[in-house]
Amino acid sequence: MQGPRPVVLSGPSGAGKSTLLKKLLKDYENVFGFSVSHTTRQPRPGEVNGKDYHFVTREEMQKEIDAGEFIEHAEFSGNMYGTSKGAVQAVQAQNQICVLDIDIQGVKNIKRTELNPIYISVQPPSIEILEKRLRDRKTETEESLQKRLTAARVDLELSKEPGLFDLVIINDDLEKAYSELKEVLLEEIKKTEESRKS
Repeated sequence: MQGPRPVVLSGPSGAGKSTLLKKLLKDYENVFGFSVSHTTRQPRPGEVNGKDYHFVTREEMQKEIDAGEFIEHAEFSGNMYGTSKGAVQAVQAQNQICVLDIDIQGVKNIKRTELNPIYISVQPPSIEILEKRLRDRKTETEESLQKRLTAARVDLELSKEPGLFDLVIINDDLEKAYSELKEVLLEEIKKTEESRKS
């Protein structure tokens, strides 16, 4: 894998990953890029193939997985999702740091590849605060909220495994969390910006 080291961001829904990422992308325009995931689900209104997701059939995706073309993949509510090597390489080819937003199972799968990313876990200060953040969003039904909280408990338990993450950020203060995130990525950011100049 040529180019800057990718970054794997993990953590439960509501921990603040998206907020931190938005700040990062705003402050370092063109330094970071997202790999476009594959999925077997139908596009939602407004979603663009190749931009939001690579929309493929289950057969196509299974064939590529069997051929070893995927870094990680998982199944959620009957649909397959995954990150292909090609998607990460496409970002690296543009000399960008590839950001992968991946669940804890995906993290464990990536550990078995030669990707060598920087592993970062973003976590809420507590499950109670996480629940409040999710409720404040008002985007969840009670059932989906409980599912997310159950998943978050599992996620937080599994993420305690020693050596799984290079950095664990407890996001109780956004500015502090953001400076921790920047600090761990600074070396890659500098290298990327310098190799752009040359």
